Amino acid sequence: MTLFITCHELSKSFGSRTLFTELSLSIFEKERIALIGPNGSGKTTLLKIIAGVEKQDSGTITMKRSLRIGYLPQECLFEEKSVKEVLLDALQKVESEEYEKEVLADTWLSKLGFSGSEPKAHLLSGGWKKRLALGCELVLSPDILLLDEPTNHLDLEGILWLERFLKQEAPSYLLVSHDRSFLQQAADRVIEINPTYPKGMLAIKGSYSHFLEKKEAFLEGQLEQERSLASLARKETDWLSRSPKARTCKSKSRVDAAHELLEELSSVEKRNTQKLAQIAFIGSERETQKLVVAKNVGKRVGENFLFQHLDLTLSPGSRLGLIGPNGSGKTTLLRLIAGETTPDQGTIKSADDLKIIYFDQHRVQLPLSLSLREALSPNGDFVTYHGRPIHVNGWCQRFLFSPSILDLQIGKLSGGERARIAIAHLMLQPADLLLLDEPTNDLDIPTLETLEESLIDFPGAVVLISHDRFMLERTCNQILSLSPGSAGQTFADYTQWEAANRPRDTAPKSREKNETAPKKQALSYAEKKEYEGIEAKLATLEAKLQMLNESLMSQELATDPSRLAEICLDVSLTETQVEQLYLRFEELAKKI
Repeated sequence: MTLFITCHELSKSFGSRTLFTELSLSIFEKERIALIGPNGSGKTTLLKIIAGVEKQDSGTITMKRSLRIGYLPQECLFEEKSVKEVLLDALQKVESEEYEKEVLADTWLSKLGFSGSEPKAHLLSGGWKKRLALGCELVLSPDILLLDEPTNHLDLEGILWLERFLKQEAPSYLLVSHDRSFLQQAADRVIEINPTYPKGMLAIKGSYSHFLEKKEAFLEGQLEQERSLASLARKETDWLSRSPKARTCKSKSRVDAAHELLEELSSVEKRNTQKLAQIAFIGSERETQKLVVAKNVGKRVGENFLFQHLDLTLSPGSRLGLIGPNGSGKTTLLRLIAGETTPDQGTIKSADDLKIIYFDQHRVQLPLSLSLREALSPNGDFVTYHGRPIHVNGWCQRFLFSPSILDLQIGKLSGGERARIAIAHLMLQPADLLLLDEPTNDLDIPTLETLEESLIDFPGAVVLISHDRFMLERTCNQILSLSPGSAGQTFADYTQWEAANRPRDTAPKSREKNETAPKKQALSYAEKKEYEGIEAKLATLEAKLQMLNESLMSQELATDPSRLAEICLDVSLTETQVEQLYLRFEELAKKI
């Protein structure tokens, strides 16, 4: 197996804030690696360092010669261009004829699910921008992909598509994700960056569930190590505290060994102290049995209904998960329940003085220049929680922030850390009903698990929009699946929804549907000329490929590494052009 990348003792800090120190890992060809860890542990920064976007403070990175890396960041921004123009811009780095670039762009747009009727790239939804950004990297035939939170902004159907797509089109990648179901499907090796481990990292070959089993065994062993060291330390501490007998002195070597033992014990104790965010929403303790009743509700966008004839009752203990493709009206339904907009059909009645907490996925962003202190406690040094004042020093520690960074600007915090600030604000308000629109974005796995526990224990009602299948399955006792223009379908849980929708999620059927219309069309004049010319182009390219492969055997290249790299790149690009021409030939042949 070819070694792609070796990272040796990498360290990175931002001011006084240390992300990781002396981190070492290797990445091989055809590995599908998941990188996980707490918010602020440096996962995104590590990807940027490997991609060459940022520099490490110390340590080295060694890569296979002429390795091509594709990097997909969390945020994808595009200019006012068509999706095809965006891909053609990306292909400017490739030396080939314009016609071949056109074919390559069309092929990848088809693979990515674009139909050609989409709006300009800058107007696409977050999920389709993510697909387009992925295409901009894959069109250049990278050896390995670096993916930072690729499931963010994707709906469930989009995530299922991404799982299949990566298996087919990206044999080697390193991805950062907190979506546990996605990790289970997409990774065959898991690396966690966490100060819990002796070298700041734990790497396990196998699935995510296998990683959890090995992690639990490792942490159990580390706890046993702490108990053993503590027993030895008590004996050595007792020995150190005794006065030496007359005309004798304590052995220097034993004294040094005792101090080393105490230092090792302190280090293991620190690693075994795992801190979790303390998330607990306050219920209003009202006894009303019907908090919200919606009857025959419908909502239009323009002349079309997002949904209609929808009936819904929310009572204490209800935990409703909303599922549906982007644009099916999930967020609109939350806004209707919250009273932020009114239905075009039917009625929604809420209990008197209903207290609602609404976590909006497009929540107002706090100014990044604010300090953490100002963001957590805007009205002074104290917040009021459960009717009692809590100093900001204690309040920040509930959300895994150290009091030492209270004066740090929140712009220097990770996305997950800023999400914890938003949750801290919501926890100060008592509520009967929680409306949560994608609350899992940017949260790390330990915080997700704590949030799930809080939702399960919350005495009121919860309505949750999330693409996190694990959270939906664990917390929701009812699923409402929305589809445009309908009343939606209700399921007992996520597993039932998944079973009902599995046949429709198969890729071959969707491709068959997309290909039906083109098969009935005859070749246009331009397509006929293109079809007739492909054979000659293939012959030319294959001859070029043979010549390039023969030149790789030349002894002169051994002393000219830059020329060797150029030829290897040319071979790869030529192979890609040959493959795309064959695909285009087959596509045109189906119309004859």
